[in-house]
Amino acid sequence: MGTIHDLLVAKGKQGTLNLDVRREVIEAATEYLGNEDTGIGFLFSGWCQAALPHKRLPDGQDWQVDAENISLIVESGARPGLNGKPVNVGVPFGARARMILFYLQSEALRTQSPEVRLGSSMRDWLERMGIPWGGGVVKAVREQSERIAYCRLTFHMRRGGKVGLLNQNIIEAAMFEPSMDGSGKLLAENARLSDGFFQQLQKHPVPIEEAAVKALSNNSQGLDVYAWLAYRLHALSKPQPVSWKALKAQFGLGIGRMVDFRRLFLANVQLALAVYPDAKIEVGDGGMILHPSRPPVAPRQLAPGS
Repeated sequence: MGTIHDLLVAKGKQGTLNLDVRREVIEAATEYLGNEDTGIGFLFSGWCQAALPHKRLPDGQDWQVDAENISLIVESGARPGLNGKPVNVGVPFGARARMILFYLQSEALRTQSPEVRLGSSMRDWLERMGIPWGGGVVKAVREQSERIAYCRLTFHMRRGGKVGLLNQNIIEAAMFEPSMDGSGKLLAENARLSDGFFQQLQKHPVPIEEAAVKALSNNSQGLDVYAWLAYRLHALSKPQPVSWKALKAQFGLGIGRMVDFRRLFLANVQLALAVYPDAKIEVGDGGMILHPSRPPVAPRQLAPGS
């Protein structure tokens, strides 16, 4: 599925733009191919199969998503409010929440410590990922950081008729600074991943390329599809069909009609393939067929603790 990359090599960006190829896909592939950063990040395998909502949920509403062998429930947390009334902070959502989680997990494995620096370290990383630190970004990062800090997640993992359970907060401890309206703001210091989550991350890390994450940094479903393919394809020993019904349950909650889901999902599959040249998939009337593929990060490149 390296067609877009072959076109860019043969015709260049401008020549490819003259063809019937979406500009967004060309831009993502160009960004990826031109990025000389060889950085590697990590995600817990559970996040590669079941992810957060793409849009804000109503206050107090929790989130559940079901994949082939895993279900994820994210429960919204609450912080102290005025007059003794707790304030629901909501479930994390969107591309910014995913980028923060990617940073937290990657840093924890890079340093082999659940203690993760925030503040200038995360800001510098986000800017390196093409997200300039400014008013709107600062507000979004603070909001999503607070939601991540307070929420509680439960992964239900099914294997061979047995069900495993991981029920943890992502962040065990963080420093907050109260504001005049009673809301909490993360200080630019440190956060500590919960022991249970950190242990699972150490046992089941999925390596992904930072260059790919940067090219998809503003597209939450594109990030989800890329992470899923990075986790799924290299582990296959033979082609694996996945129905449209299963794909919609995993990636399309909140989208009513199947035709609308397919249109959006396939557009984001193209984006994911633009940053994962070795991914091999087929799309048909019944769904997708996944084929064994080389992982985006070769095993020899891995050195999580270095």
